Amino acid sequence: MEQMGLHEQEKIWSLDSEFLSTQFENLEIKSPMNRFFSGNQPAINNSSPLESICENKAVMDNKQNQLPSFVPAIRSGEWSDIGGRQYMEDTHVCITDMAKKFGYHFHDEEAISFFGVFDGHGGKDAAHFVRDNLPRVIVEDANFPLELEKVVRRSFMETDMKFAKTCAIQSALSSGTTALTAMIFGRSLLVANVGDCRAVLSRLGVAVEMSKDHRPCCTKEKKRIESLGGYIDDGYLNGQLGVTRAIGDWHIEGMKMKEIGEEQIGPLSAEPELKLITLTKDDEFLIIASDGVWDVFTSQNAIDFARRRLQEHNNVKLCCKEMVEEAIKRRAMDNLTIVMVCFHSEPPPHVVVHSRSRIRRSISAEGLQSLKCLLEG
Repeated sequence: MEQMGLHEQEKIWSLDSEFLSTQFENLEIKSPMNRFFSGNQPAINNSSPLESICENKAVMDNKQNQLPSFVPAIRSGEWSDIGGRQYMEDTHVCITDMAKKFGYHFHDEEAISFFGVFDGHGGKDAAHFVRDNLPRVIVEDANFPLELEKVVRRSFMETDMKFAKTCAIQSALSSGTTALTAMIFGRSLLVANVGDCRAVLSRLGVAVEMSKDHRPCCTKEKKRIESLGGYIDDGYLNGQLGVTRAIGDWHIEGMKMKEIGEEQIGPLSAEPELKLITLTKDDEFLIIASDGVWDVFTSQNAIDFARRRLQEHNNVKLCCKEMVEEAIKRRAMDNLTIVMVCFHSEPPPHVVVHSRSRIRRSISAEGLQSLKCLLEG
């Protein structure tokens, strides 16, 4: 099993109060990270920014749940399995305090936790490289931790460039990976996604998707690809890849190109889509999983399954293990990785979720996702 920061026990720690505003774009404060670095930090310019998803706080926040008394109690667990594949190309990371992990200390600022799932293709090296390097690149950015949205977007693309340089020296490492990360700071949750891993939040038992799968069936992705000289052939990007955004894959001709200033242009993008929300007491837990899990679970089905297990034993790691085992029973054929982050020390309450139709459904999870892509396009 390939993994990093695997918790033998569930990690529990409290984040006492919010120390950052979720409106990072308005901050113009010089980062204290400058105490540790000299010279200019590399910057990735993007002439045509891709879509960033950021919920309107005024709309999403329930005023009654925004009382200062709400303090997320973070517990996490994870589990992986090779599934029906010959090789394990998934990996993941769980870091309780990013600054402390990499030897930096900021006065009067609380811990920022980091969780990620990386699903490699064409080998495991890209996934391992991103797992090992992306968190450090984020922490070492001059604007960390004050402008996290900008920092995360820039760090994804910088990590992609670093991997390109590594592969230029060691061609045997050439491969690609999807990447989905979640950062928690105070009561804020920031999710960044490249590829088809998925993050789903349980809000009083209702599934709230925190990411969009980047697949060729999505109309918006198809338009972006075609505007950059790419094409979709039989459901694959340039007839070769089943995802439209990924880190790596520099060895595949026509996917990515470098120009002056190392600005990336090409149909395969490493720029993440972001989603930022403020957690409330109604937010129970977050599931981050590789696409092998979502091939056999819908988002709501995964939330329902996890809630039942947590209500039974309230063991996050065991819940992840049981979900992976259930995916295998459902004949999942891909590698399987799940990271789960709970925001309460107590198990989810027994609540009555919206009534659902009892009509039998025959569409697969994969087919449902493809249909959703078309409808959202």
